[in-house]
Amino acid sequence: MLLARALRAAAALRPPTRRLLSSSSASPRALLPPPAAAAPPLARSLWQLGGGGGRTALLRPRRGSAGGVSCGCGGLHTEGDKAFAQFLTDEIKEEKKIQKHKSLPKVSGGWELEVHGTEAKLVRKIAGEKITVTFNINNSIPPSVDDEPQEEQKPDEQEPELTSTPNFVVEVIKDDTKQTLVLDCHYPEDEVGHEGEEESDIFTIREVSFQPTGESDWKDTNYTLNTDSLDWALYDHLMDFLADRGVDNTFADELIELSTALEHQEYIKFLEDLKSFVKCQ
Repeated sequence: MLLARALRAAAALRPPTRRLLSSSSASPRALLPPPAAAAPPLARSLWQLGGGGGRTALLRPRRGSAGGVSCGCGGLHTEGDKAFAQFLTDEIKEEKKIQKHKSLPKVSGGWELEVHGTEAKLVRKIAGEKITVTFNINNSIPPSVDDEPQEEQKPDEQEPELTSTPNFVVEVIKDDTKQTLVLDCHYPEDEVGHEGEEESDIFTIREVSFQPTGESDWKDTNYTLNTDSLDWALYDHLMDFLADRGVDNTFADELIELSTALEHQEYIKFLEDLKSFVKCQ
C-alpha cells in the first residue's frame, strides 16, 4: 500500500511528454504555421478594382518573408507599394496628356507674377499706386454637385474639366499713405461660367478694410466692412474702383485660367512626389 502511493507520487512529479505529430528529431518551432501577412487596405482596394487578376499571387508572400521587398534604404516595401507606384506612374502619364499649359499663362495688363508653392501674387504699379492680388490654389476647385441625377457617361464622352476659382485679396497701396485698402473677393458659384453676360460681374467683394502698410499680419481690431448689407451705390463704386486699376471681369477670367494651370501643375508634382515616396527614391 505504501509502495503504490510512493510510485503514484513519483509519477505525478514527472514532466509530461509532448506528443509530436512528426518525427522526434523535428523542432517544435518548425511545426508552427508561418505568420500570415495582411495586405494593406489601399492595395487591397486596388486589386479588387483590377478585377482580381493575379490577386492570389500578390496576396501570397514569398516564403521566408512577410511580404516585404528588400531595399538598400532600409524602409518597408510591399507588393501593395509596387502596385501603388505603378498606378501613380499611369496616372501621371494621363494627367500630363491633358495638361493644357506646360508653363503658367500670363495675365494681360502688365501684371508681374510671383509664385511661392501654392500661393501666387500678381503685382502692378500705376501712377503712384501699387496693386497686388494674392490667391492660394488650395481648396480652390469647387465640388461638382448636380441637383439632377446624371445619366451613365458614354465611353466617348469627356469628363467635365476641373476649374480653379480661388478667393483672392486685392491690396491697393498709395505712396503717400500709411494705410492699405484691402478688398477680399471671391467667385460666386452661380456666376462662374456664364458667358455672354457682360453686365454681370463674375466676382464679388465680400469684405473691405484698412490695414497698416508694410505689416504682414492684419489686425482684427481694425474695422471690417461686410458687403452683404452694403448700399448698392457704394458697392458699385468699389467695383468701379477695382476696374479702374485693372481688376475687372477680363482680369478675373484670366486669373481663373492661371489658377487652374497652377493647380494642375502642383497636382502633377504631388503625384510625382508621392510616387517617389512610395518607391523610396
